Amino acid sequence: MSNAGRRIATDTGVMLADPDLVGNASPETADSIFDPQYWRGLAQLTSVQGGRGSAWFVGSAGHWVLRHYRRGGLMARISRDLYGWMGEHAVRSFAEWRLLQLLLSRGLPVPRPVAARYQRSGVFYRCDLITERLANTRSLSDALKSGALSEDVWRAVADVVAQLHRHGVDHADLNAHNVLLDPSGAVSVIDFDRGRIRPPGQWRGRNLERLHRSLSKVSGELPTARFTALQWSWFMAAYEGGA
Repeated sequence: MSNAGRRIATDTGVMLADPDLVGNASPETADSIFDPQYWRGLAQLTSVQGGRGSAWFVGSAGHWVLRHYRRGGLMARISRDLYGWMGEHAVRSFAEWRLLQLLLSRGLPVPRPVAARYQRSGVFYRCDLITERLANTRSLSDALKSGALSEDVWRAVADVVAQLHRHGVDHADLNAHNVLLDPSGAVSVIDFDRGRIRPPGQWRGRNLERLHRSLSKVSGELPTARFTALQWSWFMAAYEGGA
């Protein structure tokens, strides 16, 4: 699998594609796969996810995830999805593509990137990313809504977070929605926008603090507490044993 992907120049920008997944996309048709209306016309727009970003399940069985990058915080008041052009190397969807390819090459449990693009307009650009959907998974937040999770589950989540940290992966938004569980107990992590490889440092603690805040918020909205100091102690014991 090539980290670079196939580079396709379009009228408005550039697309990267995994040729094994996308096939022989042409410059004239490349942009269509990033358009939700294209998939809607094929009756292959199966679900829409909420939140700050825009994400759709697309394809014949909803087997791809299409995400349009959107801003958060104060910058969203200026523009919802425009980013300042600093060169192709700095395009956010391309950076996430490269990181996912690297993590997959190291055997880490992350989704496979399918295609990425940017559309440039002067000193600004917009961008999108398509990844493979991880089948038969649900987020850690959804799992908590269904009931209390066993110690084995918490330890499995901690093992994957520790594994990422051992490889120097700073996940910029490690939260309960970006950790996925499957019925066998396997754990995966998604949404590596703004993620990067770094030497060991305080960022590890910030990742953990962000995850803890997210879990506390999710459990606080549930009828019965599903996340307590006990569950976090299980998590931390496993994390410290594997980091």
